[in-house]
Amino acid sequence: MKTTPEKYKNMVEQSSPNSPLLKNMAKAFVSGGLVCVLGELLAMLYARLGASDELVRMLVPVTLIGLTVLLTAIGVYDKIAKHAGAGTIVPITGFANSVASPAMEFQSEGRILGTGANIFKLAGPVLVYGGGAAVLYGVIYWLFAR
Repeated sequence: MKTTPEKYKNMVEQSSPNSPLLKNMAKAFVSGGLVCVLGELLAMLYARLGASDELVRMLVPVTLIGLTVLLTAIGVYDKIAKHAGAGTIVPITGFANSVASPAMEFQSEGRILGTGANIFKLAGPVLVYGGGAAVLYGVIYWLFAR
């Protein structure tokens, strides 16, 4: 049976469920906002405990990363993400989850060939292309800002 691109597109549209776009956007907005509120609450807590502004700026992301890795390790983060949707990929928590998940998945294959080789499977392209884009944008900015 030969399938044309148009016929394939129709088959995909028929078999794919419709996504409740407005509902998903609202969930992402609220859950992403809650992550940011948590970050602000942590900043206020650390400042109240006497931490300097510089220390607060270091402690908040470290705490958010640690919480995300812990929640990923005990299987809670995926359950939250299932309901919260795209809001859980707020850069810092989404990145921590994308590194922790493969690390856990491949640990049975050993530290080097399992965890070490696969830990950046999801996050690696983000790092490579993000770093490359940053260099490119920096060069463009440098060229035109003179």
